[in-house]
Amino acid sequence: MTPEFVIDIGRRAVETTLMVAAPMLIAALLVGLLISIFQAATQINEQTMTFIPKIVAVFVTMLIFAPWMLQKVMNLFHMIFNIIPTLGH
Repeated sequence: MTPEFVIDIGRRAVETTLMVAAPMLIAALLVGLLISIFQAATQINEQTMTFIPKIVAVFVTMLIFAPWMLQKVMNLFHMIFNIIPTLGH
C-alpha cells in the first residue's frame, strides 16, 4: 500500500463527506439568511428564532436527498471493499 493510495482513499472519503453534507448545510445557510433578513427588516433581535426553522429545513432536506446521499456513501464503501482483496498482493 503506497502513500498515494492511502491519500487517494482519504481524498475520496473527504469528498464524499462534503458532498453528502452539502445539501443540508446549504439548506441551513439559506434558512438562516432568510431569517436574518427578516429580523433585520423587522428589527427583531431574537437569537433563538432561527433554531426551529433550521432544524426543520435540515430534516426536510435530509428526507429529500436521503436516497442520493445513501447512494454516494454506498459507492464509497463498495469501492473500498472491492480494493480490500487486492491489498494482500
